[in-house]
Amino acid sequence: MTMALRPLLVGNWKMHGDGRNLPIIAAIGEAAQRHPGVDVALCLPATLIDRARDACPGLTIGGQDCHAEPSGAHTGDISALMLREAGASLVLLGHSERRRDHHEGDALIAAKVRAARAAGLDVVLCVGETAEDHAAGRSADVVREQLTRSLAGANGPGIAIAYEPVWAIGGDRTPEPTEVEMMAGLIRDTVSGVRILYGGSVTPDNGAALFEQGGIDGFLVGRQSLDAGAFKAILTLMFRQH
Repeated sequence: MTMALRPLLVGNWKMHGDGRNLPIIAAIGEAAQRHPGVDVALCLPATLIDRARDACPGLTIGGQDCHAEPSGAHTGDISALMLREAGASLVLLGHSERRRDHHEGDALIAAKVRAARAAGLDVVLCVGETAEDHAAGRSADVVREQLTRSLAGANGPGIAIAYEPVWAIGGDRTPEPTEVEMMAGLIRDTVSGVRILYGGSVTPDNGAALFEQGGIDGFLVGRQSLDAGAFKAILTLMFRQH
């Protein structure tokens, strides 16, 4: 399958990992160097960003969230400028866990997108519907609304969109490639010039069909990105199919 845009593989470590996991990051960095046709990034806990950057200077390192303000009395938060100084070059925003657990709405996420871009960070914006929305046939409406409100007009090569149906995250359910292709088409019709990723229980077993038939430019990978072997297998299938 010929891809219009350069493939992108992003790993999201969530609240996992410490210094003992640096060899995993190094192994992923080495694999990325062997597959130069695919862009590879790891979104790590903030405590690992600086060390990962030093250990793997050729690997793109990202943060998992940022505050909408550049500084201020926001105890426990981290700004986009701080991420950039630590060595990050991108940030994950609007993840379903942030939307659900921290009650983040589209307006706040849009402010974070603006802050990240102003700080020189690329953005991976997550959108996706819940199981209830999916069952009610509202998937397209929900995703279109999240895109429009969370981006607030921002687009271009510094932004990627990760479609992550909430009902597929952390479990054994994944949409059919035709469903992913439909949502990818909707995203392209709504936002121009962005790479489109799929996220939600991606594995080496289901990744081949999704990448070949889903109309996407890559993946946002959760738990499998903590396993260097599994993550490298996903990277390899992307490299071979591109």
